[in-house]
Amino acid sequence: MADEFEDRNERLQIMLSGIELAALDSWRFSRRMPSRAAAVRELLRLRLATEGIDLASGGEKSSHFGMIEGGSTGATNKRK
Repeated sequence: MADEFEDRNERLQIMLSGIELAALDSWRFSRRMPSRAAAVRELLRLRLATEGIDLASGGEKSSHFGMIEGGSTGATNKRK
């Protein structure tokens, strides 16, 4: 899934309170996420999904998300 966002060229800086940062770190560590940035991106993606905004609609292949293996022909469904 990392390949679809290789082209990260926008920077977003935010200020957090100590409580917000502690909550972010706790959430991140419980999921063994590699960085605060990765955790913020995941939380953003999750919240956008609950609002019906699908980041995958930007031309991404379903194989990037682990739902279908193989390719467009002869693909097999993979349940998780």
